[in-house]
Amino acid sequence: MAKFQLIVSDPKSRASRATTIEGVKAQALIGKSIGEEVDGKLLGVGNVRLKITGGTDKDGVPMRFDVQGSARKRAILSGGVGYRPLSDGERMRKLVRGRVVSDETLQVNSVVVSGELERVEKPAVKAKEAKS
Repeated sequence: MAKFQLIVSDPKSRASRATTIEGVKAQALIGKSIGEEVDGKLLGVGNVRLKITGGTDKDGVPMRFDVQGSARKRAILSGGVGYRPLSDGERMRKLVRGRVVSDETLQVNSVVVSGELERVEKPAVKAKEAKS
């Protein structure tokens, strides 16, 4: 069975939340690609609409939107996800993963398109007691 770390970002509140999903909820993501929208109810996140923006696999290889399929490929990159050139015109062959979510994907990044993410209250932090 698939197991994902789902990172949900809300651009309105500028907050993000990480949840782990597995089983039937994770199966809803398999086969989806970067740019597709998913209903948050299927993932157990809430009444929101999520857009998949990227992710990584178990070894930290990033997903790239312009690589077809879900396999790892060595692509020549001149910038963007997976490579940051040091000078203008520099290109390099880097290992990236395709845009389709598969069983080998570990982390899936998403952004809220419609709806609102529930606020998560942070636990109260106890102040340090002054030493006398």
